[in-house]
Amino acid sequence: MRLTKFGHSCVRVEHDGTVLVLDPGVFTDGDAVDGADVVLITHEHPDHFHPDHLRRTDAAIFTIAAVAAQVREQAPDLAERVTVVGPGQDFDAGTIPVTAVGELHAVIHPELPRFDNSGYLLALDDVTVFHPGDALTGPGRPVDVLLAPVCAPWMKASEGIDFARSVRAPRNVAIHDRVYSDAGLGIVDGHFARFLGAAGQEYVRLADGTDL
Repeated sequence: MRLTKFGHSCVRVEHDGTVLVLDPGVFTDGDAVDGADVVLITHEHPDHFHPDHLRRTDAAIFTIAAVAAQVREQAPDLAERVTVVGPGQDFDAGTIPVTAVGELHAVIHPELPRFDNSGYLLALDDVTVFHPGDALTGPGRPVDVLLAPVCAPWMKASEGIDFARSVRAPRNVAIHDRVYSDAGLGIVDGHFARFLGAAGQEYVRLADGTDL
């Protein structure tokens, strides 16, 4: 299994002959999807869903109904490649078994409606990887690698730390990290490393284009 971090929430996984890309949004360089067999989209926000990136590849697209509706509206030329998945559904993304987890975005503000969101749990032989999208909803089962959101307008650092501790993954890779400056990321990285380290969990930020 090869896991490569790209911009913001985008991660590329190569396993058993399948190249799978999660959430290639506007903060991600388009080459993240080059050669992809499958793309998974957690929700409709542009930092996770960017039609131009999807046009760079002929990959199959798995996502939720709300994103499929945006595809039909913004990029109807992509619609025939979209498969809609629902909460708790198991499906195969190429050779990779995937489970859709959760159905709602984290609360941005109490006066705003909540968006739909699905995390994805990937089964890579004896390694499980979980991408929660923009939610702090755990998969309800053990995870080896958590792709951990670390900064967002809808999240305090303490909430992200508590979420990662609740999932209890031995390895935690920072995602959703284009919101802070380098100085801000230095602060939040220190907090995540301190608290997760005390719980026996590894925390790492990968530079774009580097592997776990």
